[in-house]
Amino acid sequence: MEFDIFEVEGLSREEVEKIAFETGFCKRKSGKLIIPDFLHCFCLHSLDGFTSYNDIAGIIFNKTDVSLTKQAFQQRMSDECVAFFERVLEKIIESKHSSKITNEQVWLDKFNRILVQDSTIIRLPPRLFDEFSGVKNAHANVCNARIQGVYDLISRRFTQFSIDPYSKNDLSAAKDIKIEPKDLVLRDRGYFCTNADLDLAEKKADSIYRFKHGTKIYNTESDKEFNLLNYLRKYNSIDKVVSIGTNEKHLVRIVAEPVTEEVANLRRMKAKKESSHKKPSKELLALMEWTIFITSIKDKEINFDIIFNLYSLRWRIENIFKTWKSNFNFNKIQNVCAKQLKVLLTARLIMITFFNNWLYAPLSKLVKKRTHKQISFMKLMNYIVKNKDIIPKLINLKELKSNDFDALVRYSTYDLRKRENFEDRFDSILIDLKCLQE
Repeated sequence: MEFDIFEVEGLSREEVEKIAFETGFCKRKSGKLIIPDFLHCFCLHSLDGFTSYNDIAGIIFNKTDVSLTKQAFQQRMSDECVAFFERVLEKIIESKHSSKITNEQVWLDKFNRILVQDSTIIRLPPRLFDEFSGVKNAHANVCNARIQGVYDLISRRFTQFSIDPYSKNDLSAAKDIKIEPKDLVLRDRGYFCTNADLDLAEKKADSIYRFKHGTKIYNTESDKEFNLLNYLRKYNSIDKVVSIGTNEKHLVRIVAEPVTEEVANLRRMKAKKESSHKKPSKELLALMEWTIFITSIKDKEINFDIIFNLYSLRWRIENIFKTWKSNFNFNKIQNVCAKQLKVLLTARLIMITFFNNWLYAPLSKLVKKRTHKQISFMKLMNYIVKNKDIIPKLINLKELKSNDFDALVRYSTYDLRKRENFEDRFDSILIDLKCLQE
């Protein structure tokens, strides 16, 4: 092989074999299958969407000269195999070796990490409905899986993944996030609940959410319920510390500014369209005249505009999910068993982590330094997946030839345009936060 994914990640072949024995995937050392080679081949070719055991056997033979039957691979798709792939993914995410190549953005005194948590839905064969659930009624029977991801915008690395049944919604996953002090967590209102936000505060982390209608807000002075709509109608904006929660009160800051009539009307149209079973309340429709955030950040220097700009970075993970579905064949899920599906999806997540850690982050830095251009995550992933033979060349930046670098710039950078891209916006926000510290 021209390169080994896991040795690049700092995970030696011996460590991979050790994980295989610890998880029970491998039970004897004299077996024909070389585990690190199997792992490398399976992960690399999982991007092509293959699921046939016969294909797996053929690929392994061509790459390693190890001849095994398709039945041998079918028998290996066990709970132990799932555990093996999940443990490898966990080790790669936690690798100190890969953390050395994080981008050299401005590191902030206020936040060490800016984490975005979100989920994406993967359509599955109906036969997996009992394992993963979905939507079932008189007219349709749709099976789905939900992939949760946590992405650090500063280091450009995923810190966490999970593959869950569709029935485990975002609210259920809110407390699963692994938090460190001085984290800032950006999440959609679907993750908001008082207990989850209180848990973040206890771990000395901050959060920003869009306001979730129906959340009970109380005056800190009188402990009486606070009427947000009346306040906004009177003052047109708000920046106030209030308390939330019924049993255990929790102090948060609520900030809001008005939007244009056009934006408010578009929000109302969308709400009515998405609420087919129950019409949105008059209060909810009225509140759409404002953009409202709940945050644990008490520093008033971090005003509405900065909070708005920070929260707008959340769309980055949605762009990443879109890239997955466009380039990593997440839509190619044949009629497989649940165990094989989990192995296949985990293998793709391993490759995504590898591409983020060892290609996107360092190449972005190199291209910006040499050309002042910004790499597009979506374009880069498309270029790599369509040209997998370029991966070994891109890993070793010191030996990257000029023609390979020129091709990378040509096919993977943003087009020249006036519209601000994510990298421009992110740099601008970090500069604003740095200025507050000086």
